[in-house]
Amino acid sequence: MGLFSFLTKEIAIDLGTANTIIIHNDKVVVNEPSIVAIDRSTQKIIAVGRQAMMMHGKTHENIKTIRPLRDGVIADFQAAEYMIRELIKMTSPKKPLFPPSLRMVIGIPSGITEVEERAVRDSAEQAGAKEVRLIHEPMAAAIGIGLDVLEPFGNMVVDIGGGTSEIAVIALGGIVCNKSIRIAGDVFNSDIEEYMRKQHNILVGERTAEKIKIDVGAAMTEIENPPPDLAVHGRDMLTGIPKEIYISYSEIAHALDKSISKIEAAVLNALEMTPPELSADIFRTGIYLAGGGSLLRGLDKRISLKTKLRVHVAEDPLLAVARGTGIALKNFDKFPFLIK
Repeated sequence: MGLFSFLTKEIAIDLGTANTIIIHNDKVVVNEPSIVAIDRSTQKIIAVGRQAMMMHGKTHENIKTIRPLRDGVIADFQAAEYMIRELIKMTSPKKPLFPPSLRMVIGIPSGITEVEERAVRDSAEQAGAKEVRLIHEPMAAAIGIGLDVLEPFGNMVVDIGGGTSEIAVIALGGIVCNKSIRIAGDVFNSDIEEYMRKQHNILVGERTAEKIKIDVGAAMTEIENPPPDLAVHGRDMLTGIPKEIYISYSEIAHALDKSISKIEAAVLNALEMTPPELSADIFRTGIYLAGGGSLLRGLDKRISLKTKLRVHVAEDPLLAVARGTGIALKNFDKFPFLIK
């Protein structure tokens, strides 16, 4: 890098449906919700990340909140570009005299189409990136967990994010077989909203559903160390008056059961496609879970019961993809799996 290293800034981005994490110099410098608030009349950005999230579901007609990513891919190109640009600004508190040229590595879902891939690349370039490389999220998660992905040894990674669940078998620095389904955290939230509406006649918003999932979410009706019941506030559908009810973890396990079954089916499907030599490796090592969805209580046990394999949850599952993307950034030209 030498004399002009200050003119190049290297950042790794985990561009997630729910959260965007930016790593610079091996440190997490930005960890914000993937959301922007825009003034409808001027089309100017009012807030990004946490501030915009506080407005979500509470705006008047002049302000709209947009989540630029849906199902792991960019749904609103302009809003995504705004968001990436603003989040990059957060990485350096002082405004530099010469804006540095940016080198980026961005995590993308493994089931992404070429058009969707192009949208990610274009958004990054419009936000000021000079050089962009992409890495598939399950590969980044495997590196972030600490697996040696270049070895001739099979590892299975299940990354359950906000928009997609990525299941991949990795060996020799490549993805041997993968399954990407658009059932993850966002679908869990809508399942909870629907359950509250049907079972309790109460309307709750997206943010409340997210809070329920985090505080009392579970994948099984019987788990060790169950969380206490949660007081939920919403609007009564019959009277229209705000009311409070208490929700237990077993109710949420029932609400999420159908979606979790689909993730289990996808894991089994990926195992069916795995070459026999790699299946033998997976039997020895087990399955690794990453992403925010893997924090759901009892999910590892449930997948273990279904597959009869050991299931390990990553040490810090929310940061696994971001950390792996950061390691890939350090080996910008060496790793064979970085998509140019």
